[in-house]
Amino acid sequence: MRLTSFTDYGLRVLMRMAAEPARAFTTADLAAEFRVSRNHLAKVISALAAARLLETRRGGGGGAMLARAPEDIRLGDVVAILEADQALVECFATGSNACTFTPRCRLKARLTHAEAAFVADLNRSTLADCAYRPENA
Repeated sequence: MRLTSFTDYGLRVLMRMAAEPARAFTTADLAAEFRVSRNHLAKVISALAAARLLETRRGGGGGAMLARAPEDIRLGDVVAILEADQALVECFATGSNACTFTPRCRLKARLTHAEAAFVADLNRSTLADCAYRPENA
């Protein structure tokens, strides 16, 4: 299974914040640290906030912070949230499924099970297990 770069950066944001849960991180600071586009990271942070994984504040002293303790955030739940719009295969997509095997496919159930097992395995770990502290922090 391959995760989107959106999910990859979402996990990185959360892992970094887990190392300093009381600190507010700005998008600019995280983008510079990760060496990625500030605009792309802003979309990631917005999605994490919409999922109530982050709290955001504007203005001086503002930024984004974890909305819950790192030990209360399960990795599989994060992946499931951030990958929700990404179909594993075409037949999983709603509205655009053109697969001719769909009516009698014997693979879809197995893929559904594998995807659920992937998320369940990740849910055995929390964000606290993966907190990332850079060397200079």
